[in-house]
Amino acid sequence: MAVLLAACGDAGGSSAGGSIHRTVVLGRSVQGRPISAVELGNPHAARRVLVVGCVHGDEPAGVAVADALAAGPGPAHADLWVVPVLNPDGMAARTRGNAHGVDLNRNFPAGWRRIDAPGSAHYSGAAPLSEPESAAAARLVRRVRPTVAIWFHQHLAVVDDSQGPSDVQHRFARDVGLPLRALTVYPGSATGWENTVVGRSAFVVELPGGRLPAQAVRRYADAVRRITGS
Repeated sequence: MAVLLAACGDAGGSSAGGSIHRTVVLGRSVQGRPISAVELGNPHAARRVLVVGCVHGDEPAGVAVADALAAGPGPAHADLWVVPVLNPDGMAARTRGNAHGVDLNRNFPAGWRRIDAPGSAHYSGAAPLSEPESAAAARLVRRVRPTVAIWFHQHLAVVDDSQGPSDVQHRFARDVGLPLRALTVYPGSATGWENTVVGRSAFVVELPGGRLPAQAVRRYADAVRRITGS
């Protein structure tokens, strides 16, 4: 993990009794906004959990869940990494893509191909990891190698059952009250690529549309904590 901190910068934190809680700047967006992750829990644990709250700027509901996790207690038996907002420029502009108009969920290497053109909703960018946001996420995944990763999207209100850890997906869906459905794995998707790095580790949770009520935020955060063993 020292390599990641040296490359990305450590914004400070605390460690006591083997537990850690710190913020790491992973990189910067096209427009220079920081892309940050919070690491909390046991950095030496074999179980490593990644949560990404917002990939598409117009699908921000997962940020509240990520923020709740980042502000909460660290798990004793897992290393939890939380990225509240991977696409800060898109979230500021309320657009699906980043400031280059690239759909970050079509910009990862696995199965990447050129999709559409600049200005379209699903433009895949000029090349795999051409965008600073997707490149920052890829560096984190390669270094942390999550055993479980949840990437939040909207607005389908389902848990994807197409490619990740089946037992975790089924338990998560039951805990949050969403149905399971096998979604399409699109070329250049983040989870599709992560599952080539760490097999069957990553899955998508499609939250309902709109802002999550506080009770729902707690329900989703608690479901993640159960995954970490908390």
